[in-house]
Amino acid sequence: MDIITRTYNSPCGEMLIGVYDGKLCLCEWLSGKSNDAIHRRICRELKSAMVDDDGQTPESKVLDECSRQLDEYFRGERTDFSLPLLTVGTEFQKHVWSELMKVPYGTPLSYGELARRIGMPSAVRAVANANGANAISIFIPCHRIIGTDRSLTGYGGGLPAKRYLLDVEGIAYREQ
Repeated sequence: MDIITRTYNSPCGEMLIGVYDGKLCLCEWLSGKSNDAIHRRICRELKSAMVDDDGQTPESKVLDECSRQLDEYFRGERTDFSLPLLTVGTEFQKHVWSELMKVPYGTPLSYGELARRIGMPSAVRAVANANGANAISIFIPCHRIIGTDRSLTGYGGGLPAKRYLLDVEGIAYREQ
């Protein structure tokens, strides 16, 4: 089984969205620093290749719905998502991503607070690395993680995309 992919043109950059076995497994910025490593990890773990959508597979309908939900999010009409997700990573990464999905729309959180929420307050760096390995941006809201002092921190899609997403959600932040 292949990962069926399509480019999604968001207001703040191109993304690659991908579906495997009816579940969204990829929503990643094409301009990101780590997207090649993320793509290789997903293909390796799922023992699959990424194939462009031809509009004829059951996965095409999931990609259509993903695009629709993203469009609604960017227009400020959607605050949560309803697609089935397939996370591909270590158990620790999945634990961090699961906690990220509990962070409400419009609510910032620091890496330290996220580490405390998973019961590992001294694992801030590991939590930050897991956050950076997230392959399902926006749906798993890693953009809501900012510095303890409310400063912007790194983001796979770049800081301009992160600013845009935080602005969509009305999250206040401090420029560095």
